[in-house]
Amino acid sequence: MKEYDAIVIGAGHNGLTNAAFLAKAGLDVLVVEKNSYIGGATVSRELHEDWTYSNCSYVCSLFRPEIYNALDLGRHGLMVIPLAGSMTFKENGDYFGSYYEANARRRELRRHNERDADAAVRFDADILRWCRLIRGFLMRTPPDPGSLRPRDAFEFAYLLKKFHELSESQIYEFIRFFTMSIAEYLENYFEDETIVAHYSGGSIIGTGLGVYSPGTAYVLLHHAMGDVDGNVGAWGFARGGMGAVSTALSSALQSFGGEIRTDAEVVNIDVAGRRTKGVELASGEKIAAKVVVSNLDAKRTFLGIMSETDLPPDLLRRAKNFKIRGSSGKLNIALDGMPGFPALPPDSPLTLGHMHFTDTLHRLEKAYDDWKEDRWSADPYCDTLIPSQYDPSLAPAGKHMMTVFVQYCPVEPDGGWDDAKRTAFGQAVIDQIGEYSPNFRDLILHAEIRTPRELEDEVGLTDGNIFHGELTFDQLLFNRPFPGYAQYRGPVKGMYLCGSSTHPGGGVMGAPGANAAREILRDHGKRDSTPEEFSDD
Repeated sequence: MKEYDAIVIGAGHNGLTNAAFLAKAGLDVLVVEKNSYIGGATVSRELHEDWTYSNCSYVCSLFRPEIYNALDLGRHGLMVIPLAGSMTFKENGDYFGSYYEANARRRELRRHNERDADAAVRFDADILRWCRLIRGFLMRTPPDPGSLRPRDAFEFAYLLKKFHELSESQIYEFIRFFTMSIAEYLENYFEDETIVAHYSGGSIIGTGLGVYSPGTAYVLLHHAMGDVDGNVGAWGFARGGMGAVSTALSSALQSFGGEIRTDAEVVNIDVAGRRTKGVELASGEKIAAKVVVSNLDAKRTFLGIMSETDLPPDLLRRAKNFKIRGSSGKLNIALDGMPGFPALPPDSPLTLGHMHFTDTLHRLEKAYDDWKEDRWSADPYCDTLIPSQYDPSLAPAGKHMMTVFVQYCPVEPDGGWDDAKRTAFGQAVIDQIGEYSPNFRDLILHAEIRTPRELEDEVGLTDGNIFHGELTFDQLLFNRPFPGYAQYRGPVKGMYLCGSSTHPGGGVMGAPGANAAREILRDHGKRDSTPEEFSDD
């Protein structure tokens, strides 16, 4: 029986990133995927004839340019098109538009509040400062606070050096940033309620927290620290849908000699003598490997495909207590034409970006209150995009595809999910959009509705949590996923994690996969084969 150097469980974007770097370093690598398609949540699928949906993840920004360059993903077909901006409709018939072009953005801010236009300059500068600081840690392995190894000491010295570059007041502000709610943070800058609500949305996406919950300010930063074509904070569409990311990664992997097997669900990581021996598939087949890398979240890995007898009791307890709270839903909609939005000027470029319909903090918090009561919100927060305006490959000529990310949607409403409840959830979203677009409902040809139930069953996101675990301070850096296990190594020799429940967290970033590859190669004497961009020395 053939023995691979490494088996990666799960062909999501982090698993493919990890496998590509291992294969590039010369390892014999196999990726096994339970579904008949690759990509996990980073996937494009034709679920309605002639329409291509990005039916889980839907925008690209966080994916690290170091990975793009090191794997030459442009040669493998990955192209990202920058978005034009974002906007929020107001209930009074007006709107607030956030343009990427600086002068247009300032004019729009002044239209709503003169002082907020000046405050935005300070806000942008502060956010950019924190983005630059945090981005320096994304491609590094977190230090272990309990370790006396020189490498961990050097890493702590690097952290201290970066913080030493800040002023005393900036250090205090940065610490406050991690513990504040997004509402409180933004109210330090802006007066207009719609402007505050608009910028608050990025802090609740994918998170089981509300705008007044401590810790949500950091989630805004997590969404703002990506870039497109070097523009920090910009977002973009992958041409061909988000599956273009996983397709490019799989092409890179196979160009290095790596293999992918679909319809190959892993049910157990084989362990003997405190080291991994390979994996067992649902079919009963066993595949041998020196190294096993799980791209599943930490809870799913340790409680689902590993035996409790192979886990230390403390790790088992931490895995059971790891915070993964699903709060999101998703709609993908095939449209017979372009919906109209009477509140906007004719041919407004704002339809090219993120469109939101929740204009006050009260409405945002009320949607969160519904989720806490295990209800989907009748007035949900919707992040709505029409990417077919940029990418005509997603829909037939003259038609469009709309994607809607929704907060909040419970893991299990009273009595559990069924098709009727899923339809009612989708209708609440459609009704909200319809309030601002009179012809929207008549244009709908097909709507795919996804609750946390579908996100877990189809993609393997525990409770439908898109980040593989909450992005709260107690689950970041050397606490992600658990203290003592934040350096991508598992509890037995040869076992590793590379998914978004490891540092630096969720989003289509690729950093967890690349960082884990660096640690695997370091452990197996392949350090010189690791791309220079990922050296953390």
